[in-house]
Amino acid sequence: MVIKPAREYDFPVVKDGVRLKDAPLPVRERKPDWLKVSLPSGIGYSSIKDIVGRHGLATVCQEAMCPNIAECWSAGTATFMLLGSVCTRACKFCAVNTGNPQGRIDESEPDHIAESVELMGLKYVVLTSVDRDDLPDGGAAHFARTVEAIKTRVPTAKVEALTPDFQGNLEGVYTVIDSGVEVYAQNLETVRRLTHPVRDSRASYEQTLHVLQGAKAYKPSVYTKTSLMLGLGETREEIREALRDIRAANVDIVTFGQYLRPTRNHLPVERYIPPAEFDEIRIEALEYGFLEVVAGPLVRSSYKAEQVLKG
Repeated sequence: MVIKPAREYDFPVVKDGVRLKDAPLPVRERKPDWLKVSLPSGIGYSSIKDIVGRHGLATVCQEAMCPNIAECWSAGTATFMLLGSVCTRACKFCAVNTGNPQGRIDESEPDHIAESVELMGLKYVVLTSVDRDDLPDGGAAHFARTVEAIKTRVPTAKVEALTPDFQGNLEGVYTVIDSGVEVYAQNLETVRRLTHPVRDSRASYEQTLHVLQGAKAYKPSVYTKTSLMLGLGETREEIREALRDIRAANVDIVTFGQYLRPTRNHLPVERYIPPAEFDEIRIEALEYGFLEVVAGPLVRSSYKAEQVLKG
């Protein structure tokens, strides 16, 4: 999934040892019919698109060409990416640029995003970011300032923070939670066996579970959430193992979506999972005691993010 925020840094960027200007084109391959989507439409979508265009706003929803954009925008939900466009890690599933931002952040970003939330009339906001291992706190304070700015400008808005793992430092987790989020998320991404090479070596299966468990223990009233990509070669038993581990960490919500290969430098798709199989996985996952499970080929981690709060 390609995520490109509004602001670019003015220094050389490298992804998997290749300079950005030499990066390969996206993979062009035949996909199953169930992965084909119609162009977004609808009154709610058109209204927000008009506001976004007139005010020059930027969302992950647009930049990543999310297939669920019309549904989410019509429901008053959108996702924003913080802390720039350069990630300090190099996961093999992700097309975000890898490099060293050298501690640079946009101090005006929290207020700009809060203004965007107000202009778009959003009810539910998802904040995510690149990994920023170059920052002492991994960007936790910036997340917190953004949440606080949104809450000040739009007190009724609910906020979900999909954060980095902060290298397992729970102080960063606590900083984000104390800012007033309703949902705290950190993605497991895949099953234990495939964690490496799917994820960067600085990320780990155990570290993500540690972060999620720590978040729930710190403030039980905050919902916790994680997401897995399918189609990387995992087995059903490995999915079950992951579900047991996630529930053992007291996670409330889990989502499943199809992995799609962004470029030929990234991991290939081992299998396209049919919609009926996603339905089976959702039913089975609910039996583990999750408050909500969202699963489908086009599901992304922020899809139907507001659903639990409505229930």
